[in-house]
Amino acid sequence: QVQLVESGGGLVQAGGSLRLSCTTSWSMFSINLMTWFRQAPGRQREGVACIRPSDDSTYYAESVEGRFTISRDDSRSTVYLDMVNLEPDDAAFYYCAADMGIAWCLADGMMDYWGKGTLVTVSS
Repeated sequence: QVQLVESGGGLVQAGGSLRLSCTTSWSMFSINLMTWFRQAPGRQREGVACIRPSDDSTYYAESVEGRFTISRDDSRSTVYLDMVNLEPDDAAFYYCAADMGIAWCLADGMMDYWGKGTLVTVSS
């Protein structure tokens, strides 16, 4: 089983930045896709960023493109989400998810494993 553990959430004022981390129990090379999702109360879960470790390709939701960057460190079996210029609408629980097969980026229904989430709060 692949275990995913997120960290790095917290309180930040609008315009600030945070780095979220997702550490896996298996080698990054065993994973097809690593995706960051977020969900705020009363809203649908939204895929925000995805990376394919095999070729380092990435994909972003339009709402975060240019402000969020997804990257990985294979030696640490960790995926990062660097967030800058945070806005109040970015406040949510952020979840890391892994697909071991053929899922498309940002497709939550196709993810195989999920972390418990880390909370990001943005004050205005």
